[in-house]
Amino acid sequence: MRSTFGIKQRPPGELPPPEDGEKVGVLRRRARQRLSACGLACVADEAVLIVSELVTNAIVHSGGREITVILSLRANFLRIHVHDGVPSSHVHPKAPSNAAEDGRGLVLVQSLAEEGRGTWGIDDAGATTWCELRLATS
Repeated sequence: MRSTFGIKQRPPGELPPPEDGEKVGVLRRRARQRLSACGLACVADEAVLIVSELVTNAIVHSGGREITVILSLRANFLRIHVHDGVPSSHVHPKAPSNAAEDGRGLVLVQSLAEEGRGTWGIDDAGATTWCELRLATS
């Protein structure tokens, strides 16, 4: 699955418009449908949550105008790749304070990757975030 969509460019600190936020739900539905069609419903819940977190992170924090989401199979892994085209120096997860209302997305992605015997990372100087989940072997 490959999906590319535009988002509104805005100044730092300004919240994204509702139509950009709605794109997260569209991508979640597309990912679930595609995984189910490929017989990968076993990882759909985790993958959809990761897609949601990585796309939301790109919309809220990148400052870019276009995001590409790719789901692909590599050996026994499902790879989720989100590219926003904007390098960032703030790419590693930090534990949020207990009172924080946000800031848990990459921590959650890291946790899901570890639980699924996978990994995650950053490429292109922070313009791409990816996660791999191990697929069950028969």
